[in-house]
Amino acid sequence: MHARAWTTACLWQVPQDPAALLETAAEHLWLHASEWQALTRRPDRRLLVAGRGCTVVDAQGREYLDALAGLWLVQIGHGREEVAEAMARQARTLAYASASRAVTLPAIALAARLAELAPGDLSTVLFCSGGSEAVESALKIARQYHVLRGEPQRYKVIARRGSYHGATYGAMSVSGDRRRVDPYFGPLVPGGLAVSAPYCYRCDYRKTYPSCDVYCVEAIEELIRFEGPGTVAAVIAEPVSAACGVVVPPPEYLPRLREICDRHGVLLIFDEVITGFGRTGALFAAEHWGVVPDLMTVAKGLSSGYAPIGAVLCRRPIAQAFRGDPGKALAHLLTFGGHAVACAAALANLEILERENLVANAACQGRHLLAQLRELAARHPAVGDVRGLGLLCALELVKDQTTKATFAPEGEEITFLLDTLATLGVLTRADTCVYLAPPLCIQRPELERLVAALDTALTRFEQAYGYL
Repeated sequence: MHARAWTTACLWQVPQDPAALLETAAEHLWLHASEWQALTRRPDRRLLVAGRGCTVVDAQGREYLDALAGLWLVQIGHGREEVAEAMARQARTLAYASASRAVTLPAIALAARLAELAPGDLSTVLFCSGGSEAVESALKIARQYHVLRGEPQRYKVIARRGSYHGATYGAMSVSGDRRRVDPYFGPLVPGGLAVSAPYCYRCDYRKTYPSCDVYCVEAIEELIRFEGPGTVAAVIAEPVSAACGVVVPPPEYLPRLREICDRHGVLLIFDEVITGFGRTGALFAAEHWGVVPDLMTVAKGLSSGYAPIGAVLCRRPIAQAFRGDPGKALAHLLTFGGHAVACAAALANLEILERENLVANAACQGRHLLAQLRELAARHPAVGDVRGLGLLCALELVKDQTTKATFAPEGEEITFLLDTLATLGVLTRADTCVYLAPPLCIQRPELERLVAALDTALTRFEQAYGYL
């Protein structure tokens, strides 16, 4: 259905007085990661009422290309009726059963499907409600695993600076940017350590170690040795770090990280909450490097946002440590883990991903998008670097290409650029980078429209801030 046609069909959802509804929301609804009453005080906050494919519609009837797939997750696009129907069928049959005392058919089917799809022997699945819970669960599995093996002193977890692994306390404690959380929530869970990410555009090590292209991974082994290998439980890493600015590591980085962890008895956790389910042009980003982690966290693209669900995928030898004695059972329980309706949504989502070859489409369209972004960057002095893999791309913004000076992440310049893009019909996210991660169902004409809007917005940005 053409966008105009389905927009008209959905007009019954548009409130008669959007301004009044926003006032009600501002009074009672606290947006995540926003100041209270942001809906009426921030022009970049919107009331969305409908979506189809790569397009969303706001309460005023304005259409936008969703260039961030909601929040890196609407892989199959908006408005997929068969997912809604699968959820409704399950809700009519059995919506909920306690994950600690019962199991449902969708949970069994989804666990088996994930075991079939995941790399290597990641074949045991623990369900939860989202990415933060998945990371929290993986950390607890790692800690208890070492205790069960007679090494309770292994409690430290190494992450990369600038990384983001979630908003719960354990996940915050192993995220790599403490500046926003320490003033309010510190001290965090002890044992969280961090080294620099494989951020080649702004390498922390190149001046000191000019002959080593991947000292960033050797730094992890140095830290393990410094802390004492017997005290380190795990290393957690996003194969491609969105939070660091869509940092794609050098080819040898992740294989060497796997070797380092094996050498010291440290578990390797891959956080694939963003990168999983086709986002990078492979079903899981780990496949690009042929590396199998010990634990892998997934969420977002597992259901394409149609229902809250996440999971930890665990290698069989790790899971077997918890068998054989009730006292070894994982000391962990989540009320909504393996929720039947969410599992039904995820199964329908995975069916669409496979049937419509959306992972292959992400690889193909992602190569085209990255090539177009590089051509665009050559024309724009505000762009310092272009990075990406599949449909996970970023343009890093700079005040000067030589000095690589950055903008304030929430400064007026970034707000100007986002508002300009919205005026041109594109919604996305930006801080020091402009992030582009549209639904995996995107087609070439929509990509061309996205790049054209970005080209225009950057030109206006450069005119407004003295580049041109």
